[in-house]
Amino acid sequence: MTDKDLREIRRRFRPDKNNITNIRGCIVNGQKNIVAKFSQPLATVSTEESEKLLAVMKKSLSGSLGTNLLSMDFSTKQVESGSEHGLLTKLRESSLKDEEALDEFYNKVIQSVKYEGGFAILLAHDTYDVFSYSRDGGKEDVSSQMFPYLICTVCPIKPLKSGLYFKNEENLLRSVSLQTVLGSPDMGFMFPSFDNRAANIYSALYYTRDISNIHPDFIQTVFNVDLPMSAAEQKDNFGCCLKDTLVNECDFEVVKTVHEQVAELIEEHKNSKDDEPLSLTKETLQTVLQSAGIAQDKVEDFGTRFDTQFGKNAEIAPKSIVDVNKFNLETADVTIKVNPERKDLVSTQIINGVKYIMIRAEGGVELNGIDIDIN
Repeated sequence: MTDKDLREIRRRFRPDKNNITNIRGCIVNGQKNIVAKFSQPLATVSTEESEKLLAVMKKSLSGSLGTNLLSMDFSTKQVESGSEHGLLTKLRESSLKDEEALDEFYNKVIQSVKYEGGFAILLAHDTYDVFSYSRDGGKEDVSSQMFPYLICTVCPIKPLKSGLYFKNEENLLRSVSLQTVLGSPDMGFMFPSFDNRAANIYSALYYTRDISNIHPDFIQTVFNVDLPMSAAEQKDNFGCCLKDTLVNECDFEVVKTVHEQVAELIEEHKNSKDDEPLSLTKETLQTVLQSAGIAQDKVEDFGTRFDTQFGKNAEIAPKSIVDVNKFNLETADVTIKVNPERKDLVSTQIINGVKYIMIRAEGGVELNGIDIDIN
């Protein structure tokens, strides 16, 4: 999916923009037993409740492609006869009305999810009447095709502490007992993917809130596909490639240059309005290293290590290895947070054999909120 495809589906999750009639799901306790199943019609709830329900479902489409949102690609054999793909297809084609398929799906998710407490499984079915574009770029009244799809979210159930609240009708403070609420979804998916404004039954778009934990058991049980590398793993592996290649040359200036170059690529891609997600190839990263003044033999060594860590012809998401909004230096006892636009204020130096991180102080300096002088 492209960012444009993703935005188009995200816009569906408003009370007046979708064809979702109800939310199906179940509540599971800490012992992994289903304590309730439900089918909640959106037409019978208030606008506020409808908006909150749709917001929870929409969370499964949040984050960035390649980091929080990962493509789960099915083989031709799976599409033709695979049980996992077949179950998702049943749910989709029945518009979540096949009770046996729902129960089978609930049980598969329950087996794969690891929670100490309770959680909820929520499912919604929507049919998008995909509009066409005219030659001048405007929307045409006649749709080009229908796109039926599923959205699933898995949310932890969190307790609310008891306390006091003000009851307007009595003009008094009253106690409220312990209750539970749905937390933000930890995982979810859309099936099938919406690629080039059409259904791609060979793919599902998977969501993970924590980029360091993609919940491999859930992926294996629900999709049975090869596990993708998480964004956190990509960052760690890239760091290992860089450090193992450069050894003592992996210094402040080199890593700063890599950060700057990748940040520039991200900004250029953003300004280009290209709908395809930006990805970094081995060759792109080798060019970045060359711009940092790294010798050609080490650039080639980096390429070999990259192939070993990520696989040949691999592409990684730039946001997995560089956060354009962060530039932090850390030691065992100190963390320095720098405005990414003012990296020039920081340098490293060795004085009398001792390593120092130097910060040029411009303007006022505060210590614990108190203005101090540097004499």
